[in-house]
Amino acid sequence: MKNSDLNSNLVYSTSQGEICPGCAQAIDKCVCRDMKKAAVPKTGGAVRLRYEKGLKGKGMTIITGLALSEAGLLDLAKKLKQRFGTGGSVKDYAIELQGDFQKQAGQELRKLGFIK
Repeated sequence: MKNSDLNSNLVYSTSQGEICPGCAQAIDKCVCRDMKKAAVPKTGGAVRLRYEKGLKGKGMTIITGLALSEAGLLDLAKKLKQRFGTGGSVKDYAIELQGDFQKQAGQELRKLGFIK
């Protein structure tokens, strides 16, 4: 058996610790996670804000279409959450804010230059 066949499903090595399945490097030296965080999705150029009701009647404002990397989205989400005093997260290149903040988020994104 070839050495590459042995390493194809390797997830832990006693010499390196946990192994990344994407790049087969030790987790602390992983390059694919850094590339994913720096990648910017292709957007149509339109920033979209919408309000969705979830389970138990609780709703959330979802912001999509921002041409930012994952790290940039996390930073912007943090600013918006602090500004509005709410919780939220970033999922699939979309910012999710707990509550109905469509108007306020639109105004804030305009101030920051994301919406013309």
